[in-house]
Amino acid sequence: MAIIVGRASRVVIQGITGREASMVTRLMLQYGTPVSAGVTPGRGGQLAEGVPVYDTLRAAARAHPLNTSIVYVPPAATLDAVWEAVDSGIQTILIVTENVPQLDVLKILTITRDRGVRVIGPNSVGVISPGEKCKLGAIGGDNTERCFVPGRVGVISRSGGMTAETSWMVKRAGYGVSTSVSVGGDALIGSPPAELLELFQADPGTDAVVMFSEPGTRFEEEVAESIASGRFTKPCIVYVAGRFTESLPEGTVFGHAASMIQGKSGRPSGKEARLAQAGAQVAEEFDHIIPLLRGVLR
Repeated sequence: MAIIVGRASRVVIQGITGREASMVTRLMLQYGTPVSAGVTPGRGGQLAEGVPVYDTLRAAARAHPLNTSIVYVPPAATLDAVWEAVDSGIQTILIVTENVPQLDVLKILTITRDRGVRVIGPNSVGVISPGEKCKLGAIGGDNTERCFVPGRVGVISRSGGMTAETSWMVKRAGYGVSTSVSVGGDALIGSPPAELLELFQADPGTDAVVMFSEPGTRFEEEVAESIASGRFTKPCIVYVAGRFTESLPEGTVFGHAASMIQGKSGRPSGKEARLAQAGAQVAEEFDHIIPLLRGVLR
């Protein structure tokens, strides 16, 4: 079992003929992901890596039973792409694009939540369910099995690169992942970690969750609230990166746009304290994920 993506996914790629999107399409197909169609206005009738291309998503949806979209369009076009996906009946949208205007992101989140559509991102490297041989986006690259092997541990990361490294830690501990999710590094995202915990809680194929966290946002505090309230009851191991940022001047942005400390808000030490108090297993060092995971699943 897995969450968000799996054998039932039927994928369309918006902006499929772009250089990055074409490369990712090839890698997804090689992995086994069912990419049914692509969309690029003015390129209808062409093939991209053997996938039929349409001028509009509505035309693609008439020809194929689609339920999942990957958005590979420029920032200014992202809102329109999401509108088109929602109007075409898409239920899961991965937004790879970064630097989407915040006002547009607010509109995207309102549109999709009103329609019950799941959004991952913006600024996400992707989602992967190894046991289902299905991935969305560039996650895993061309050597997916190096980090992502099938198992029963969920992975959540705000960093795209650390999604792979955290999944590799799970592999080093002797386990595999049910689903690994790169939620996106922006302050406004479609599926914050606490919402994903609810999906992992309901997934019989997930026994524990490992999370890679960063300074900034209230995402980890929301995770602590979810654990403390009993909404998430499975073991949760969290590593919070960036303790050194607490010595930097207030307002300093480190890494992702959302990794900003202001006053007492967003400090790694505060996140660690809240998580530990709620009952999460907090890793002092990144490598400590391995013994902690072995301890809770032994």
